[in-house]
Amino acid sequence: MRKKRVWGRLLGVEQAVIEDVEIDDRGRVVVAVRPRYRDRDRCGICRRRSPGFDLGEGRRRWRALDLGTTFAYVEAEAPRVSCARHGVVVCALPWARHDSRFTRAFEDQVAWLAVNTSKSAVAELMRVSWRSVGRICERVAAETRHAQDLLAGLERIGIETVCA
Repeated sequence: MRKKRVWGRLLGVEQAVIEDVEIDDRGRVVVAVRPRYRDRDRCGICRRRSPGFDLGEGRRRWRALDLGTTFAYVEAEAPRVSCARHGVVVCALPWARHDSRFTRAFEDQVAWLAVNTSKSAVAELMRVSWRSVGRICERVAAETRHAQDLLAGLERIGIETVCA
């Protein structure tokens, strides 16, 4: 297995192209990535292909799952697209949800922990703020609600009328 694929698996960014891995002056692992060609130029909200608008605000960083006691970050360009439905938004990135500073793998881990323990414990374990845990849970729950049809497989509805 190639080194870059190992880094992708460790940080939960298998669906991205890893360009470089370095350790910065503060001892944090920073992995430079870019989306695959077929994943580029998509609206960050609806994921429809949209024309590019500009290059955004330069390179951004998303917090990834820690590597032991070492902080890890994913770094990439975040250009903006002009979506017909949502206007000018940051393009969709396969490793992060829209309006998030964390990778999907990190957010999924936080949400799972929040279901099984307190927000304070999750915040301390994952080294994020208590409010970040709440926002992460909201994003993960919203995505899950949109992905599932709660009435799928429903065959009958019983309605009881009560007359006074």
